[in-house]
Amino acid sequence: MDDGSSPFPLLALDAVGKRFDAPGGGEAPWVLIDVTLSVAAGETLALIGPSGSGKSTLLNLIGGLDRPTSGRVLVGGRDLAQLDERALAAYRRTEIGFVFQLHHLLPQCTALENVLVPTLAGAGARPEGAEARARRLLERVGLGGRLDHRPGQLSGGERQRVAVVRALINGPRLLLADEPTGALDRAAADGLVRLLVDLNREERVTLIVATHAPEVAARLARPLELRDGRLTPLRPA
Repeated sequence: MDDGSSPFPLLALDAVGKRFDAPGGGEAPWVLIDVTLSVAAGETLALIGPSGSGKSTLLNLIGGLDRPTSGRVLVGGRDLAQLDERALAAYRRTEIGFVFQLHHLLPQCTALENVLVPTLAGAGARPEGAEARARRLLERVGLGGRLDHRPGQLSGGERQRVAVVRALINGPRLLLADEPTGALDRAAADGLVRLLVDLNREERVTLIVATHAPEVAARLARPLELRDGRLTPLRPA
């Protein structure tokens, strides 16, 4: 958790560009162009744009799943490109929580077991208090009576709430949600967005949501638009 004492912003993107290798070795187009952004601890941001606009690519760079072609991604003043694979893995495990459009829960595991999976990724035994935290968070999101249910016994909205708790179990500083409401009906989507905003405050976690839905972006404090590879403040409709 960020205690606010750092002289650096929690997240800074410094002229970030990204392109992928083109088939046949030709020159690939830029997916992201000169993206510059500063994010303070505790903020809520929406990245809005159509499919293919680079939202997922940007989240992957922030989450340490990929490296920029140009520019720098800094978290707490650290340049992620300078971290080796072990340090990057530790960063993803302890400082980042991911929520995707598809929940990616393990079908053979209960809700409680799925939430605890990230606590097993580090060296040594599960951290003390992890199960109690998992139970508390599942209760907080309305699933206290569903701890022993497997994903096939849960609704789509319930599965996504389990995925949110799993993303929070290690106490990350950044929660990255990539189209988290895309597979949900309107009522479940509204409930999930309200929950994410509430947990942003309660867990003191910075929230960045990639979405193509204006109604989702409107619920977050700072809506930004990705268009033609560039990030700009969202223009009023």
